[in-house]
Amino acid sequence: MRRRPGLARNGFCLRAAAALLAVGLTIFPASAQSQRERWNTPTPPFRILEGIYYVGTEGLGAYLFTSTNGHVLLDGALPESASQIEASITALGFRLSDVKILLNSHAHFDHSGGLAQLKAATGARLIAHAADRSALEGGFYAGSEMAKALGAPPVKVDQTVRDGDVVRLGDLTLTARHTPGHSPGCTSWEMRTTEQGSELNVLVFCSASVAANRITPPLQYPGIVEDYRRTFQTASSLKVDVFLAPHPEFFDMTAKRAALSRSPGSNPFIDPNAFPSFIARQGADFERELERRTQDAAKSARP
Repeated sequence: MRRRPGLARNGFCLRAAAALLAVGLTIFPASAQSQRERWNTPTPPFRILEGIYYVGTEGLGAYLFTSTNGHVLLDGALPESASQIEASITALGFRLSDVKILLNSHAHFDHSGGLAQLKAATGARLIAHAADRSALEGGFYAGSEMAKALGAPPVKVDQTVRDGDVVRLGDLTLTARHTPGHSPGCTSWEMRTTEQGSELNVLVFCSASVAANRITPPLQYPGIVEDYRRTFQTASSLKVDVFLAPHPEFFDMTAKRAALSRSPGSNPFIDPNAFPSFIARQGADFERELERRTQDAAKSARP
């Protein structure tokens, strides 16, 4: 992927994060630091489903997929989150050296920031979408290359994937679903698992929020509007029994985790209605935001 010229505001997953950035921002204000600290609040790891564990922080998702031939870790949260993720993996009884593959949902510092440390600690190979490779290896936010506060420790990508490519490790199979817009290489990871005799389709959805991405000229990157719309079409066609995401509030993890603790025999993460309603809301939000920004741009252009 070529570097995108020009400055851009960050395309965070959280709406609240839009307030963190301004064009050309090079340092975090105090409010940004407090948001970052909230994202990085520790939370105990736990089992979501057979072979799928949450090992992220309170505000940033990281997922461990286990097999008899080693494990796959998806996302690294912030740079300062890496040690927490390592501790969560070992607290669950797994060895860091058994993590053989690292995956990334998208090259934003709050999801890729810990990958360099995690790669060094585990010796795992990093696999990510080809369109986000330059951002991961360059340690920059695509379209905001000069905004140093949005950077992350550079990390070498060992293998790239495109839509439909399959990553295999032992009996683990994860399929890359390219869902761009939030970042050029935004990738949702899909897998099947069995829980209490039922076969389930699990999706860790990258994101399709607009937040502070530029979706009117000058665009965050060429083709961003078309990418978002294709992503909504793609996402709407997927059958998802278990919806997960890089930000746990997207799928109401706190409430579901509490419900799981109260009634272990009934798993609230299994909800075929959760993802369709979520993606419908994000699609509607996108169109409203595009209309609003288009109108604002037209007003600004009037003499």
